[in-house]
Amino acid sequence: MHGGRPSLGINLGCVGEENWLDSRTVYIGQKEPPPGAAAYIPQRYPDNRIVSSKYTFWNFIPKNLFEQFRRIANFYFLVIFLVQLIIDTPTSPVTSGLPLFFVITVTAIKQGYEDWLRHKADCSINECPVDVVQQGKAARTQSHKLRVGDVVVVKEDETFPCDLVLLSSSREDGTCYVTTASLDGESSHKTYYAVPDTKAFRTDREVESLHATIECEQPQPDLYKPLGSENLLLRGATLKNTHHIYAVAIYTGMETKMALNYQSKSQKRSAVEKSMNAFLIVYLCILISKAVINTVLKYAWQWSPDRDEPWYNHRTENERQRPVIRAFTDFLAFMVLFNYIIPVSMYVTVEMQKFLGSYFITWDEEMFDEELGEGAQVNTSDLNEELGQVEYVFTDKTGTLTENNMEFIECCVDGNVYVPHAICNGQILSAEHEDLFFRALCLCHTVQVKEEETVDGIKRGFHQGRPTSFYISSSPDEVALVEGMKRLGYTYLRLKDNYMEILNKDDEIERFELLHVLNFDSVRRRMSVIVKSSSGEYLLFCKGADSSIFPRVVSGKVEQVKARVEQNAVEGLRTLCVAFRRLSPDDYQEACLLLTQAKLALQDREQRLAQAYDAIERDFVLLGATAVEDRLQEKAADTIESLHKAGMKVWVLTGDKMETAAATCYASKLFRRSTQILELTKKRTEEQSLHDVMFELSRTVLRQRSMSGLSVDCLDYGLIIDGATLTAVLKSGPEGNYREVFLEVSRNCSAVLCCRMAPLQKAQIVKLIKASKEHPITLAIGDGANDVSMILEAHVGIGIMGKEGRQAARNSDYAIPKFKHLKKMLLVHGHYYYIRIAELVQYFFYKNVCFIFPQFLFQFFCGFSQQPLYDTAYLTLYNISFTSLPILLYSLVEQHVSMDTLRRDPSLYKDITKNSLLRWPVFLYWTCLGLFDAVVFFFGAYFLFDNTTFTSNGQMFGNWTFGTLVFTVLVFTVTIKLALDTHHWTWINHFVIWGSLLFYVIFSLLWGGIIWPFLNYQRMYYVFMQMLSSGPAWLSIILLITISLLPDIIKKVLCRAMCPTPTERAQVRLHTLTHIQIHTHGCCKPD
Repeated sequence: MHGGRPSLGINLGCVGEENWLDSRTVYIGQKEPPPGAAAYIPQRYPDNRIVSSKYTFWNFIPKNLFEQFRRIANFYFLVIFLVQLIIDTPTSPVTSGLPLFFVITVTAIKQGYEDWLRHKADCSINECPVDVVQQGKAARTQSHKLRVGDVVVVKEDETFPCDLVLLSSSREDGTCYVTTASLDGESSHKTYYAVPDTKAFRTDREVESLHATIECEQPQPDLYKPLGSENLLLRGATLKNTHHIYAVAIYTGMETKMALNYQSKSQKRSAVEKSMNAFLIVYLCILISKAVINTVLKYAWQWSPDRDEPWYNHRTENERQRPVIRAFTDFLAFMVLFNYIIPVSMYVTVEMQKFLGSYFITWDEEMFDEELGEGAQVNTSDLNEELGQVEYVFTDKTGTLTENNMEFIECCVDGNVYVPHAICNGQILSAEHEDLFFRALCLCHTVQVKEEETVDGIKRGFHQGRPTSFYISSSPDEVALVEGMKRLGYTYLRLKDNYMEILNKDDEIERFELLHVLNFDSVRRRMSVIVKSSSGEYLLFCKGADSSIFPRVVSGKVEQVKARVEQNAVEGLRTLCVAFRRLSPDDYQEACLLLTQAKLALQDREQRLAQAYDAIERDFVLLGATAVEDRLQEKAADTIESLHKAGMKVWVLTGDKMETAAATCYASKLFRRSTQILELTKKRTEEQSLHDVMFELSRTVLRQRSMSGLSVDCLDYGLIIDGATLTAVLKSGPEGNYREVFLEVSRNCSAVLCCRMAPLQKAQIVKLIKASKEHPITLAIGDGANDVSMILEAHVGIGIMGKEGRQAARNSDYAIPKFKHLKKMLLVHGHYYYIRIAELVQYFFYKNVCFIFPQFLFQFFCGFSQQPLYDTAYLTLYNISFTSLPILLYSLVEQHVSMDTLRRDPSLYKDITKNSLLRWPVFLYWTCLGLFDAVVFFFGAYFLFDNTTFTSNGQMFGNWTFGTLVFTVLVFTVTIKLALDTHHWTWINHFVIWGSLLFYVIFSLLWGGIIWPFLNYQRMYYVFMQMLSSGPAWLSIILLITISLLPDIIKKVLCRAMCPTPTERAQVRLHTLTHIQIHTHGCCKPD
């Protein structure tokens, strides 16, 4: 580059499978090419505004209404409301319109509030200050004003405002350090490199003088692939350990990688919601059949000429000639009259129950972690009750069952074992391979050195003349290894000007030029570096999983190292193998060419890089292996044991090797010493065919199952499968469908360990179990970015706020600080949520049957004239006011057994699994109970007043008094029924239940005691007071309530006495214990 106005073209090899037509040209500093240059076509790019909100001020009402009326229940009630407006119906349009308006308004307010919060978050992001280089100096502007091509100055600890290409850095070597936790969940520091052609431009004026273009691909949503590009800084990442950088904007606003990943996750629906919809369809069929029966009976009754119509309401000739239309309008009128059997308010009550109920998880102090300073989080409240239905738990191992806090235990070099605490100062390491091994671990990593600040003029980074800086890395394993080397006498000092410096055992500083880093990836399962020693020798150091290193080794003490690796794995330690290769200058030039061509490729970049790595990483000399310990999390074993007792099957899905994972499974009590292990691994399928292994396992478990009926002692099986065999199982071959055999075997195992799993395979396992014939409810729990796929696939996804970043927690339905909190989440919160919402759903259908069936019976006594039994106010307010609050409160605070009992006896969880409280027999019982109560209300009132329909002053009761009497018995019966079902009483229960009944009485007195000027009619005037002035009315109310509640009470008493469930037995034990304690305290009172 020469002079003040250099011009260059930068070809950025970003990832993709696009051709050149799909690339974009970015002019740095938005400087257009000089006249006479190649044809310049200005391109339009979006500004840097981020929009995550769903609505705007203008489209909120139409868009929200459209979305709400896509729900079948809402649309149905809208149709009923319109029918009431169009044709002459027996009830006022207000009776349907008001509840519908209430439901739509409450939902719109909730969604509007959530969207307003999103708008606020967008504004805070879009108005962030950003420094842009303009006219030779940095000028401050707002983030949303950034344009593609602007040169941005980013300072330490600032977040990148858009996707940038690094031009230069305050560091001399042109590097910068970045954390990408908000993107991929990795909280570690990653190194990025300035474009070599521009890293010398370090001031505002120099950068302003730059004339260059960048050739790059069009934006894509894939987050992981471009992270390999060492020049590309993504929006949302944060600059660390670097004073400032200059970078050019290439993707802005909704075209950034972060924004392209905003797409919503697939909607998960709970089993309860599916049951609700099924019950709704049944009630819709009942409604239609009621309307059809009444329409047919109306015309059958009117068939006789003397019953045609009363003299004051004869049908016109026109009506007589159009019987079909008349019949259809009658059918619609009956539909309107009976439509309250479909509970529209149930949906809003369920929404409120889920939304408010989710706060009990976030408020739970026992699920708060002091170390993190955070408690559990609820990302979606739609699945609360699903926590009480889990049958399969799929868990990650590292960071979920274990602490992900690595400690270096030992290393093995050519068969010799080195343990840090056993090595004293001055131990002589003389062999060539030993020196190479320690150097390899000091050089083959992505660790950064963070030196502590100077305090009072004393640099705290040195202690007794030796550096004590601490290390930061993308992997806890790497930090443990580098710190282990430090304890063995080899200290990694720093990376400076592309030279790595290490302090050897003789306190001499050795310098190696870092030429290339072949980054780790989950497919290769290894990483390499190419360095040049001070003597000019080219060395390739590689470390990785034993399965990826051993096949590439051509010499070294393989058998001794392999034996030590297997022994460490059995002890539950994480092992890595280390190898090296000397490169001749020709080998190095060839490797450089391969890597450069692959990195600059615009098409198939990953594939070409993988091929280049494969060609370079070969012909290794094995140096040795390392062992690192990852401790089991606190109470992980207790949690797994409790989940087993609760009837859940726990599967561990890990990328770790079989021996290490198996040791963790034994430590966490997933496998017991008595567990018979069945292996379905690559090693075994190499000895026998997959077909033979599968059917041998199948015979073993089926034979045991047939014997378990005869013997009391049943063998406990555990299955171990690896990734390679799983791939073969999922690819059903010509010999048969192995999926079903695998499912059959795994179903008969108490625990399953899947090792060597790729992230996608974890999701495939979850999907396989979800799709099996039992359709069990699955839960996936993990802490890393590699667990996101299975978390999204499972019915319920739980993220752990771990050391591997927050991507799992962000993509999950619920997030918890530690694995141990899963026990309370499922066994207590899940249990409560399910029994509460199950009662809510059944109770809503029950009280609506009680409400509307008397209306159906009344038609037989009014000539099918569509005469309402209840007043309009009662029809409207029954579900909104009179009976809504008690069930909402019940569904929030009910505890049928105490929390301590649920924790102490996990087997109580089995009582509610498989949606047991919302099965068809239970639904039919509630429906029949509702029908019975409705018949008692109607015919009880009818027969009791058949001969005693006079008040004390001799006045006869009218039809509105009869309807009010039935309605009064109805409201009191359904409310007292809920009170009888309540086990956990607080002052607020008493206030709401008895307060609702009091409100009904006060409302009825006011509604019938005042002449309301806005009403066209006063049919309820003095009706309620007249009814209460009659002694027989009081008697009938008390008698009918008692008769209605009696069958349910008798059924409960008999069931508890003859065949109590475990939950009912626990209730009795708790009740007895409470009485004993009260009695004891009473006896011990002082005189």
